[in-house]
Amino acid sequence: MRDTLALLGIAFDPWQRGAAQLILSKDAEGFYATTVGGVTMSIPRQVGKTFMIGWIVFALCIIFPGLTVTWSAHKKDTADEAFGGMKSMSATPRMVPHIDRTPDNGSEQKIEFKNGSRVVFGARERGFGRGFTKVDIAVFDEAQILTERAVDDMVPAQNASANALTVMIGTPPKPIDPSEIFEEARRAALAGDAPDALYIEFSADEKADPDDRKQWRKANPSYPHRTKEKAMLRMRRKLTPESFKREALGVWDELANRKTAFPTGKWEERAIENPSNDWPIAAIGIDMNPERTWVSVSLAMFSDDGIHLEVAETESFNDAGSAELVSWIKKMARRRTPVVIDGFSPARTFEPLLKEEKCMVRILGSAEFTQACMGLHDAVKEGSVSHFDQEHLNSSVAGATKKAVGKAGAWAFTRDELDVDLTQIMSVTCAHFGAVKFARKIAADAEATGGVSVC
Repeated sequence: MRDTLALLGIAFDPWQRGAAQLILSKDAEGFYATTVGGVTMSIPRQVGKTFMIGWIVFALCIIFPGLTVTWSAHKKDTADEAFGGMKSMSATPRMVPHIDRTPDNGSEQKIEFKNGSRVVFGARERGFGRGFTKVDIAVFDEAQILTERAVDDMVPAQNASANALTVMIGTPPKPIDPSEIFEEARRAALAGDAPDALYIEFSADEKADPDDRKQWRKANPSYPHRTKEKAMLRMRRKLTPESFKREALGVWDELANRKTAFPTGKWEERAIENPSNDWPIAAIGIDMNPERTWVSVSLAMFSDDGIHLEVAETESFNDAGSAELVSWIKKMARRRTPVVIDGFSPARTFEPLLKEEKCMVRILGSAEFTQACMGLHDAVKEGSVSHFDQEHLNSSVAGATKKAVGKAGAWAFTRDELDVDLTQIMSVTCAHFGAVKFARKIAADAEATGGVSVC
């Protein structure tokens, strides 16, 4: 490959030469050493990883006639950008004699070689990857956003290849990214559980100063001779410190902070054992499990330091007992305290019953519910909320994770294990949002509702 690239007028930097040698290393039988476990690269932006992988792919396409390479990205814009960059590379004077054509039909782009090799580009969010009968090299760009479904669509096609190679390239994932594949590759490599895989990571120290140029050089071997200081400063200016450390310096968040509902230790820090009986109820939240057998009712109260949360009732549900529960909620809420329910929760069955009792019912749409989840997360992180130290609530929080909602960065609480009961965390989430969004902290409300502490 090195000799082929030399004929094309391409020379790699030292780190690229070392990485390429590892990526293309073979075993005694002539197969890629990573043909089973694959190649995973966690490398910051502006380093030159796409340049390196792109030219490796081109060289292999020239060396091995009839090679099929798929290059997928999560988003269409990224796939288009990769295609545009490699199309420009294919137009260099020494590459032109090898290229047949570069068709682009809008949804799928190709660089086709005269010897029958081809590189096909597409976006995974649009279903790219299905239908290939043989794939020799699969490149997963934006691998920090890579789902099992996308892998299932593409990797089986590599079984027909005589010597397959899989390359995942990405940056450390954001907290809301569906990054299980990328994270597991890193975990297995660092734990020594991936003898047939290659893992390459460039990153600054976990607690690096974002403005420390030594840390910039540690994370980015292309700085400052290829990645200029102005490029780094541009990212520094536009990104938050956390995003800059992740995107530009390759620093991974602690997995525990990323997977759980709240940053490690923050929920525990906000627990109190003796809430005041004088705190007035600000809002009530209700949630029911998908099987409609369990109901949780939580209270949000105006405390001396902000908002206090606790689960007031968690009990089995049946239609016969719903009237009694509604009566109890009415007594707690009266007409001034909002009763908040997620619009997609089975607990919405209480809506007409509560409205008959003249309760102020608030149903959250999907946008409001994601706001509620993210709002409670931020309140716990910032310390503006407390909660009663209840074992069943703590268990619900411990089992909750995050899932992305839409494509704008929103997320909501979910669960990875089916035996996790989310009703408690969902009900306190609704109660907290009700206190922030709908409640009125005035003396009249406090006198009408009264303070409640549930033990």
